[in-house]
Amino acid sequence: MVKTESEGLPLPRLTPAPRVLIVVAPFYRAIADGLLAGARAVLDEAGAAPEVIEVPGALEIPPAIRLAAESGRYEGYVALGCVIRGETTHYDTVCNDSSRGLMLLGVERGLCIGNGILTCENMAQAEARANPADMDKGGGAAAAAVHMIALARRFRAGPSGPSADVMTAAVAASTRTA
Repeated sequence: MVKTESEGLPLPRLTPAPRVLIVVAPFYRAIADGLLAGARAVLDEAGAAPEVIEVPGALEIPPAIRLAAESGRYEGYVALGCVIRGETTHYDTVCNDSSRGLMLLGVERGLCIGNGILTCENMAQAEARANPADMDKGGGAAAAAVHMIALARRFRAGPSGPSADVMTAAVAASTRTA
């Protein structure tokens, strides 16, 4: 079982199933594969319908999400990748700019994004965080996206209250944790 309740929030199961785009930067292929496995497991548990695309690196993830958002095909996004500190300041640039790009998309465009771009000092840290059986940061990013989708559905339902699919998700979540 995926550790989806580690942050104290039960994973909602949304109906209808949300379409979620996973954007992966596979610069470190084994790390990316671990992150992707964790994300897929959580999205499957939540009943989401994921699609996966790959981009060259972490800096390309925010623009790829922006382009995908313009299509109107997805309710949420999961950003997956890994940046490991090297000998130059390139690490700082990639970490800061990719994170800021995702945050701006969430805040300014209202996109539901789970950030699973690892920023690590070494490969051992990355391996532990990418491993679904260990820290499962890919699963955590997917869970964050699902929670944001549920929140967006709730607030976009209008003043009359949450829509039936949000209520279904809330009931399903409460029965799984009881």
